[in-house]
Amino acid sequence: MYKTLKPIFLIITFISGLSMTSLSQADTAQKNLEEGAAFLAENANKEGVVTTASGLQYLVLKAGEGASPSTTDRVTVHYSGTTLDGDEFDSSYKRGQPATFPLNGVIGGWTEGLQLMKEGGKNRLFIPSKLAYGERGAGRDIGPNATLIFEVELIRIGN
Repeated sequence: MYKTLKPIFLIITFISGLSMTSLSQADTAQKNLEEGAAFLAENANKEGVVTTASGLQYLVLKAGEGASPSTTDRVTVHYSGTTLDGDEFDSSYKRGQPATFPLNGVIGGWTEGLQLMKEGGKNRLFIPSKLAYGERGAGRDIGPNATLIFEVELIRIGN
């Protein structure tokens, strides 16, 4: 009898673990969404912060003087990205080399935010989850529904 019950017990334990993981992820997603909304609401009142119709917020740290990119342009940037708690998850500065990519190949907050910049400019972008990675998150460091903060320096447009 015990030999029959052992596989059933293991299956029930496995399914219970999956359910707990799913609940935990759902709780994290909801928590991140609420924290992001509260942060953005407070941040919108800070001096110099501009909120666009999509909900993207930005702060000009250094005005550029060159051209602004369009969605089909390739851009070269230096950047660092953090979560709301300040944990840095990516930085071209730390790698010692700027990144070049097509502007229409990144998250929506970057596509919109960089089009608001001019070459030589540096902005801080506050990106709501719907313009970042949304419910899926990204890797271990960016949870579901995470609001992200990037400092971005637009070095040049084109290859």
